[in-house]
Amino acid sequence: MVERPANIPDSPGSYQFKDAEGRVLYVGKAKSLRSRLSNYFVNPALLPPRTAQMVTTAATVEWIEVRNELEALMLEFNLIKQHRPRFNVRLVDDKSYPFLAVTLNEQWPRAMVMRGAKKKGVRYFGPYGHAYAIRETLDLLLRTFPIRTCSEHKYAHHERLGRPCLLFHIEKCAGPCVGEIEPPAYQALVDDLLAFLDGDTDEVVERLEKQMFTASDRMEFEQAARLRDRLTSVRRAIEKQQIVADRNEDIDVIGMADDELEAAVQVFFVRKGRVVGRKGFIVDKVEDLTPSQLVDRVLEGMYAEEAPMGIPKHVLVPVDAAERELHEWWLSELRESKVEIRVPHRGDKRALLETVNRNAQEEFTRHRLRRATDHNARAQALNELRDHLELPEAPLRIECFDMSHVQGSDYVGSMVVVEDGLPKRSDYRRFKIKSVPGNDDFAAMEEVLTRRFTAYLDDVAKPIAERGGKFSYPPQLLVVDGGKGQLGVAERVLRELGLDDEIPVCALAKQFEEVFVPGRSDPIRLPRQSEALYLLQRIRDESHRFAIAYHRQLRNKRMTRSAIDDIPGLGPARKKRLLKEFGGVNAIKRATLEELTALAWLPDQVAAAIYQQLHAPPAKGAAGASRVAAALAHLRTNDE
Repeated sequence: MVERPANIPDSPGSYQFKDAEGRVLYVGKAKSLRSRLSNYFVNPALLPPRTAQMVTTAATVEWIEVRNELEALMLEFNLIKQHRPRFNVRLVDDKSYPFLAVTLNEQWPRAMVMRGAKKKGVRYFGPYGHAYAIRETLDLLLRTFPIRTCSEHKYAHHERLGRPCLLFHIEKCAGPCVGEIEPPAYQALVDDLLAFLDGDTDEVVERLEKQMFTASDRMEFEQAARLRDRLTSVRRAIEKQQIVADRNEDIDVIGMADDELEAAVQVFFVRKGRVVGRKGFIVDKVEDLTPSQLVDRVLEGMYAEEAPMGIPKHVLVPVDAAERELHEWWLSELRESKVEIRVPHRGDKRALLETVNRNAQEEFTRHRLRRATDHNARAQALNELRDHLELPEAPLRIECFDMSHVQGSDYVGSMVVVEDGLPKRSDYRRFKIKSVPGNDDFAAMEEVLTRRFTAYLDDVAKPIAERGGKFSYPPQLLVVDGGKGQLGVAERVLRELGLDDEIPVCALAKQFEEVFVPGRSDPIRLPRQSEALYLLQRIRDESHRFAIAYHRQLRNKRMTRSAIDDIPGLGPARKKRLLKEFGGVNAIKRATLEELTALAWLPDQVAAAIYQQLHAPPAKGAAGASRVAAALAHLRTNDE
């Protein structure tokens, strides 16, 4: 990689190092592209080890100019998210943390435990260390804020019955499904719950106390007792939230512990002076970072996506950020008010930061113990595979293929990917077999492998800048589930595509856990307790599981099709509304054509098609259209 510094613009922007195949290796940002990139064009021996590895691996460097540092930062986020470069720092959650969520995008909002990707129209509180902590808190709060917690299906069921569930009778739900509460009153309950979870607890306590005393003065002792119980529940919920700051303070506190390879990060979310959630993740330090630069990466990883708890006024960090002013500018733009990033040196804030740092150190110690065991085993497995299978290098990327079907129906194939001994689920692929009639595993395997590696060759044939498809990278080892027959299919496909010298292949036979490789009549028997055999077994079992899961999905979809599927004009939204109007398919079957056309939102043509589908033998083409027209004509005649 050679680039003349004089050709590089002296302006803000983002730069990308790419390898010979066009894959993005590293994305960075700079206030001055010329100044930053010049630092890379030196003797690699003078660079930090990981930076030197990146530079020697790269074939080209490209850049995009922007107007200012903030735009460069945002562009860097987007490019890292799009390409996931191997030499950029990665933040990995050490677990999927649960949140207390309130679904504001529904007519009658509900409270629930949620994990995973965040959805629009939903307010999140947390994250919590354990789901049971959310359920305990929610159980206490429902006595005071009785909003629903049921699923849409259960809500619709009780709405049709006209009878509420048990939660209504024990005063943990206001009963919106049976009209026991009006929308404005229900929305007031939701607003109060949100305010309480945001930390505005004093107003709720004062109001309950006032209502309790008022009921007592009126000698409404049963109502006063209920309010007393609600007040007790609220106070117990408040006690669960640790007070660590002034009542009007919103703070995120970040603690870290690290070594040369990784870092453990713990974050405490403080709202209105109370710890309302915590989160931890591991940072894979692929690039060489100072402690200040690590703080920058943690801030970017935390707030690049939408923050469920919002962005606070203050962010406490263990060391000053390398580009503190830039990140304060960025966070202030996101919050639309000033955000301060600082290191506390004394007082309660310093004590709180030390507590979070201790949590990070304890988690890092546990992680290092797990990492040492796991990393050594994975490295041993890959090296053993290289030696036993006589591969040119340790197979850092392994792909395994398997087929699944029942008597030739719903034929599917799976491809699972393991990189550096760990599953890479984002690269898993599923194949629906298109050209194989009946039961023929060899033909199905041939189709799947041909489709996968033809896609790879098509991508390689593109200009470097246009590469990056889902089959862009070849494996260092191709594994097929089966014996000599499946191995022969894989060999033939690779040979016909001209990849037989590029991609090593083997087959794992399940009966005796034997490994077959090209050019050998006898199988290779890996030692029964070897890490290499254990890795191949895990890959094979994972591909089998993935194939079966897809097969079941297709089979269930085929078996659960209803009588109103595939009716012209009846899409998912209309179908859902129709089922809700009548309460089920059987009720729709009993409906007359007049009842169907009476639905103002359902076009007469669609109503006639539904009636025809449910009351006559299946009709196709012109005959079906004529029957629908006849039904409409019959309806118009009756109207006249």
